[in-house]
Amino acid sequence: QVQLVESGGQLVQAGDSLRLSCAASGRTISSYTMGWFRRAPGKEHEFVAGIRRSDIRTYYADSVKGRFTISRDNAKNTVYLQMNSLKPEDTAVYRCAAAPRDVAGTRKSEYDYWGQGTQVTVSS
Repeated sequence: QVQLVESGGQLVQAGDSLRLSCAASGRTISSYTMGWFRRAPGKEHEFVAGIRRSDIRTYYADSVKGRFTISRDNAKNTVYLQMNSLKPEDTAVYRCAAAPRDVAGTRKSEYDYWGQGTQVTVSS
């Protein structure tokens, strides 16, 4: 079983950049497809980005494509979400998740393990 802890969320202005981290413990992240989801107030969880465990192929929601980049550092057992050109509509709690299988990882149901989340607030 893997434990996930997110960090890096904060209050920023529109147009700023931010990098979120998801530190894993208990198991190596190379065994997992990793993903980032977000939940804005009053809305459902939304897929943001995923990175498949076997071939490191990445997937993005259309709303973040070209602005966000997911990556993984197996040596540090950490997954990152680099967020550029942030917009007020990116405001949400961001959570990372792990799935012990090769999936695209675009659906919440594909993941078995979740972190608690980190708050990102983008002011206009």
